[in-house]
Amino acid sequence: MRSSAATLPLPARLLGVVFVPFAAGFFLSFLLRNANAVISKDLAAEFSLSSSELGMLTGAYLLAFAAMQMPVGVFLDRYGPRRVTAGLLVLAAAGVGTFALADGLTSLTLGRALIGAGVSACLMGSMKAYTLWFPLERLATLNGWTLAAGAFGAVVATAPMEFAVSQIGWRAMFGILAMLTLCAGAAIFFLVPEKPVPGATERWDEQLGKIAAIFCVAAFWRLGLPMIVLQGVYQGLFGLWLIPWLIDTQGLERGEAARWLMWTAVTYGLASLFFGQGADALARRGLPRIRLLQWGSTLGVAVFFALAFVPGLPKLSLLLAYAVGVVAPVLCYPILARHFSLAVTGRLNTALNVSMFICAFAVQIGTGMLLKLYPAVEGRYPAAGYSAAFVVLGIAQLLAWASVVTMKHEPAAGQASV
Repeated sequence: MRSSAATLPLPARLLGVVFVPFAAGFFLSFLLRNANAVISKDLAAEFSLSSSELGMLTGAYLLAFAAMQMPVGVFLDRYGPRRVTAGLLVLAAAGVGTFALADGLTSLTLGRALIGAGVSACLMGSMKAYTLWFPLERLATLNGWTLAAGAFGAVVATAPMEFAVSQIGWRAMFGILAMLTLCAGAAIFFLVPEKPVPGATERWDEQLGKIAAIFCVAAFWRLGLPMIVLQGVYQGLFGLWLIPWLIDTQGLERGEAARWLMWTAVTYGLASLFFGQGADALARRGLPRIRLLQWGSTLGVAVFFALAFVPGLPKLSLLLAYAVGVVAPVLCYPILARHFSLAVTGRLNTALNVSMFICAFAVQIGTGMLLKLYPAVEGRYPAAGYSAAFVVLGIAQLLAWASVVTMKHEPAAGQASV
C-alpha cells in the first residue's frame, strides 16, 4: 500500500488549497530572512552600526525564530497548521512594518525579532499540513517544492531587492513586504481546509514531555546534525555575510554581489527540487534517501573548504556547488518523519529547526564578533577576519558531516518510542 501511494499523483485541488498558500508563506519568510544582506551597508551607514551590531540586528530574526520553535511545535500538533501559521504571519507583518518605520537600532532589532517570531511556523506548518493531507511517501517531493519556493524568495532578496531598493529605498520596500505578508496569512487562514490533528487530545504535560524525548533519540542527532550545521552555516552566511565577503575580499560591487547570490539561490531552489522529488523517485527504485543525504553533504563540506581557502578557483561556480550540497541534509525531515509517530511530527520538525536556527544565529553574530577583531579599512573588513571565521565554520561542518557519513541504513519506520 505504501509503495503504491508513492506513485500516485498529488491531487491538484489539494495542491491548490494546501501547498500553494503554505509555499507562499515560506517564500516570504525566506525573502525576509535574507533581505538584510542587500541593505546591510545602507543600515550600517544610516544608523552607524558596527559589524557586531549588524550581526546582532540581523541575527535577532534567527534568535526569535529559534525561541518560537518549541512552542510552535506544540501548537502545530495541538491546534493544526492553518490557525497557527496564519496567526503568526499577522505578527510577522507587524514586524515588517516596525522595521520599515524604525528610527534606531532598538526599533530595527524589535522589528527584526517580530519578523522572526512571525514566520517561525511557515516551513514547519507546511510540513505538518503535508503529513495531514498527503501520503508520507510524497513528503520529500512536497518538502522539495516548498524549499524551492523559499529559494525563490531568496532569489528575490538578492538582485531584484537591490534594484527595488535603489529605486524606492529600503523603507518603502519593507512597507510593501508588510502588506504581502498580511495577504499570505489571510490566504492560509481562508483557503486551507481544517482536518483533525492526531495530537490534539494529548495533555499539555505529555506534549511538552515528548519534546525532550525527541532530543534523546540517537537517530535525531546522527541524521539531524548535518542539517543543523550545514544549513545553519549556509543560512547564516547567505542571510548577512556573503555579500560583504564578496565586496570586501573579491572586489565585487554590491549589484554584482547581489547577482551572484541570486544565482546561488536559483541553484539552491533547483537542488531542492532534485533532492525532494528525485529522492522519492530514486527510493522507489531501491536507492535509500540517506545515500543522497550523505553524498550531498560530502559535496557541501568539500566545496565550502575550496570556496573559503583555495585561491584562484572560480568563486561563483563554487558558490553554486555549495548551494547544491547544503540542500541534501534537508532529507533528514522525511527520513525522520517515518521514524517517529504522526502525532509528534510538528514537534520533531521544530526540534530540528530550532537547532538549525540557533546555529545560524551563532554564525551571524559570531562572524560579526570575529570581524570586529580585525579593524575595517574604508568600510571593508580584511580577508584575514573572514578566514578566521571560515576556519571555525569549516571545522563545525566537518564534524557534523562525520556524524552521518558512516550510517549504512535509514532508521526503521515507526521505531522511535515518542
